[in-house]
Amino acid sequence: MKIAKDGMPVVLAVLFISLLLVLTGWLLATPILSIILYLLALAISGFTLFFFRDPERNVPQGAYIISPADGKVLSVDTVREETYLNDSARQISIFLSITDVHVNRYPVTGMVEHVAYMPGEYLLAWHPKASELNERAEFGVKHSTGLRVFYRQITGYVARRIVFHTKEGDQVVAGDRFGIMKFGSRMDVLLPLDMEIEVKEGDILVGGETILAKIS
Repeated sequence: MKIAKDGMPVVLAVLFISLLLVLTGWLLATPILSIILYLLALAISGFTLFFFRDPERNVPQGAYIISPADGKVLSVDTVREETYLNDSARQISIFLSITDVHVNRYPVTGMVEHVAYMPGEYLLAWHPKASELNERAEFGVKHSTGLRVFYRQITGYVARRIVFHTKEGDQVVAGDRFGIMKFGSRMDVLLPLDMEIEVKEGDILVGGETILAKIS
């Protein structure tokens, strides 16, 4: 199982703590307490490895907008976007549960024209105002056709750590990894109104694989 490189510091720290728990259990004279420590070490190390897994994905070949994250579609709404698109847009909001893969991938191929990080609050990820008030990182990418795509990594009540490796001027490829959101979070993707959205509320998405829209 491949582990996300952005999660390695946490993984190594948890494995070290687990080792200490095992050693403590081995030194104790109380069998029941030793077993509890062994199980605790197994549980926290197993969950951490599971959370930071980074599976390979079969990225669709063609002119598509693809999901940048695993998760469930919370909503598909019409909103006004004034940061990058400067127009009305269709916003696809994706909720990542604690069990979803949290590695994020570029939703479109093109040039990065906008990158911004904003500190903020920690409302629940499905709160309507989370896109505006929560800590987040925002990105704008221009496709070779002139199409512009805007998307956001958003922290939730549990997730409080955003990592990204993107800067303005980068040439990026749809499906390539660009960062991670740690421990439950949300991703918004905003597209022009004239694009036909191929997902709906309640759909389960696979980052790097599920097609959100086709580029004409």
